[in-house]
Amino acid sequence: MAAQVQVQQPQVQVANVASSGGAPPVTSLYVGDLEANITDSQLYDLFQQIGEVVSVRICRDLTSRESLGYGYVNYGDPQHAERALEELNFTPFNGRPIRIMYSHRDPSVRRSGAGNIYIKNLDKEIDHKALHDTFSTFGNILSCKVATDSSDQSMGYGFVQYASEDSAQRAIESLNGMLLNGKQVYVGPFLRKQEREMSVDKTKFKNVFVKNLSDSTTEADLDKIFGEYGSLTSAAVMRNEDGTSKCFGFVNFESAEDAARAVESLNGQKFDNKEWYVGRAQKKSEREMELKHRLDQSLKEAAENSQGTNLYVKNLDDGIDDDKLKELFSPFGSITSCKVMRDPKGISRGSGFVAFSSPDEANRALSEMNGKIVVNKPLYVALAQKKEDRKAQLQAQFSQMRPTAMVPSVNPRMPMYAPGLGQQIFYGQPPPAIIPQMVPRGRGYRYPGGRGMSNVSSHGGMFSVPYQMGNMPSHDGGMSRPTPIGALTSALANSSPTEQRTMLGENLYPLVEQLEPETAAKVTGMLLEMDQTEVLHLLESPEALKAKVVEAMEVLRNVSNDQATKQLASLSLKE
Repeated sequence: MAAQVQVQQPQVQVANVASSGGAPPVTSLYVGDLEANITDSQLYDLFQQIGEVVSVRICRDLTSRESLGYGYVNYGDPQHAERALEELNFTPFNGRPIRIMYSHRDPSVRRSGAGNIYIKNLDKEIDHKALHDTFSTFGNILSCKVATDSSDQSMGYGFVQYASEDSAQRAIESLNGMLLNGKQVYVGPFLRKQEREMSVDKTKFKNVFVKNLSDSTTEADLDKIFGEYGSLTSAAVMRNEDGTSKCFGFVNFESAEDAARAVESLNGQKFDNKEWYVGRAQKKSEREMELKHRLDQSLKEAAENSQGTNLYVKNLDDGIDDDKLKELFSPFGSITSCKVMRDPKGISRGSGFVAFSSPDEANRALSEMNGKIVVNKPLYVALAQKKEDRKAQLQAQFSQMRPTAMVPSVNPRMPMYAPGLGQQIFYGQPPPAIIPQMVPRGRGYRYPGGRGMSNVSSHGGMFSVPYQMGNMPSHDGGMSRPTPIGALTSALANSSPTEQRTMLGENLYPLVEQLEPETAAKVTGMLLEMDQTEVLHLLESPEALKAKVVEAMEVLRNVSNDQATKQLASLSLKE
């Protein structure tokens, strides 16, 4: 139900946005405000009631796989999309009203700000639907939202974006200052934060700075030009020691309003074929602070705009260049940049970056391309991260593997690879029992000692374990030789998850042991927790393996330090 508006609203005939403007019919819908537990199949069932659904997808966090609260529904028939928008918009779904709007692949429509208005001082009872019903009178609405807090309570303001600027202007002229549900609301053009900051206090100054003056411009010229906007108290052209102009100066007005009018009128005007910059005079510290703020804001906006859109790709064949990389990923959407990383000699590093225009496109590319075989090599594709973010994620990932309640004297429960057993155990846990009918083939491995290890049969510091397990080949004596990457990839494709882990571990452990002999089992166990395609990349790239082992060792050291701190704290409490 629309909010109670105490104003006569003009009736406007609303055209369908899906087919207006000569654009191709839109069949894709954005569905927002989804309850966290809604599944793809539930979303499909809801929209299938309207017409034949081609596909649905709920967007999820790549790490936790939790719902991000929105998704997309694609119809084959634009009329079905139109009906779904009309009939299902703001319908309660799992107890929460959903918001639906047309999904446009061109992000510039959303980011331009055209037709976007801001409404504040809204009554707390006005929800998305009431706001939509009230403002839809003035034209086609692309999106409509009341800002809410974590408990879904209105924060008293909202946004409406129209398909045209004319519709937005009609809404502003008709509703600004009117009463909605008994409260006077402000309705005006939406301004980004940076634009709002620039508009604040711009009339509260009297001293004006002017630069890019010609060499011949004098104080008398400034008096004449600026004097047209109000009374001046002073005007000065700054000069060098030899009297030549520095081509900038200052003009001081008696009135702040006159100074603001002069800035608005003269900034950008040309005098003696020189385009003047005219603005509020600032102290050096103010200018530096403003420049820093603008730079920080630009970097922040660039990071926000690229969040979820930039993919990191590695394990690339040496023959893949920028154009071929773009060709591989272009089926998934509009690519804004694409680059293969190279060393100073121009040789490919085997990795690169692909940036898409939207997170949705990047998600599709990641899902389809991660693990795909390209020139006999499996690609590893992930969201691009800063080094410190990757390190924090690795730290968090393995710290979660420790039990929540742990006796201080017990070593942390870290993933650990048992060579020959073909599986992962945990540090501080005895190895699995040896199955009698699986006779050891006389092969020994170094295995770090731990609690529960005393009963394991050993000889010469090595304990014997069965190697002939499942479909894995047996080897007599010595460490197994690494399997060629092509053969290993083919074998993995035809193996169970357990067998895959065995194959990867048997190839990875000897390489890790060369770098960190004392902790090879722990580090290998940690690395086996990674994505399979990344493990394959480590097998193929000594540099990547070395870097990842260094990260894993740092995590181990941090865990050990943390455990030592807890043990000391425990001892202190007992004293």
